[in-house]
Amino acid sequence: MAEAVASPPVASIDDMPEGMEMHGLRRRLLQLAALLAFVGLAITLVPGLADVREGLARATPGWLVLAAGLEVLSCLAYVVAFRAAFCARMTWRMSYRLGMSSLGAASLLPVGGVGGLALGAWALRRSGLTIERIARRTVAFFLITSAVNLAAVILIGTALALGLVAGPGSLVLSAGPVGLAVVAALLVTLAAPRLARSVGQSWSAPERHRLLRSAARAFDATADGIGEAGVLLRSGDVRLLAGAIGYLLFDLAVFWACFRAFGPAPPLAALFLAYLLGQLGALVPLPGGIGGVDAGLIGALIIFGVPAAAAAVGVLAYRALLLWLPAVLGGLAFWALKRSLRDEMASRIPCADDLPAVPARI
Repeated sequence: MAEAVASPPVASIDDMPEGMEMHGLRRRLLQLAALLAFVGLAITLVPGLADVREGLARATPGWLVLAAGLEVLSCLAYVVAFRAAFCARMTWRMSYRLGMSSLGAASLLPVGGVGGLALGAWALRRSGLTIERIARRTVAFFLITSAVNLAAVILIGTALALGLVAGPGSLVLSAGPVGLAVVAALLVTLAAPRLARSVGQSWSAPERHRLLRSAARAFDATADGIGEAGVLLRSGDVRLLAGAIGYLLFDLAVFWACFRAFGPAPPLAALFLAYLLGQLGALVPLPGGIGGVDAGLIGALIIFGVPAAAAAVGVLAYRALLLWLPAVLGGLAFWALKRSLRDEMASRIPCADDLPAVPARI
């Protein structure tokens, strides 16, 4: 008689990522509201921000409505990419609930997009997928979406450096980001897998401290995830790249529309390159990247020649949409997701068989 294969243990519906319990979500929503209220109060009362107040007063509602619609399309593109990366056999209803919940978590958790992926990983774990496969896919998905951003930096920066599009005349501002993006891409594809594997092997010995052994598993998952990103890209699933590209392009369009809502927008190439570089502020561990992303975007725009007041107005409008729309849509999706996952049959996602094999060890 063939030996039965045990199913992977299923995570408890109550064992969700830290901060995603209902009381934790309420607390983070209140924190987000308080931060936004503080920003609004500062804009209203601080004398030196008169230009920002005047800029906000010139808002054209139609452009803001368009920006909101484009943000919804960006969220839906993310759902498409999420489904293609994690489980193409999920129903679209479950894909929407999982992907949108991840985006909502990214708006609320201090670790931003990584926290959103952690919520998606929890739900997939709840459906019976193994931790190892989820970890590899999470790393791979994060790398693929980041690779799209790097490719956009290279494309736009090269066009600026060659004078093919209008923008700042400085070669440093146009070619510099291209060089950094190329170096980052080479490090991730060539050096990072071997380095992560080496560290994982050296820290995984039984005599090592428990924390080091846990970190070793994370490094192993990172190395495997880099290899799995290549497996996903070679699979030829156009929905993965289409979703990742759409997620970025629609969000870039939101950024542009928010500037058009208050007057003429800066040159597109400079605007988009400043956007891509300014997103590095998301590395600051604040809910939704508040403060870090805003400062990064405004600073990058000023470097590219946008007046400080105009940069602040456009970024404030963009960030308000980027935080609240995914938070609201994600909150509703998360409420529906929890209800689905309480149903044992509905929570089972038939994904285990359609995932590629573990990539070869490097």
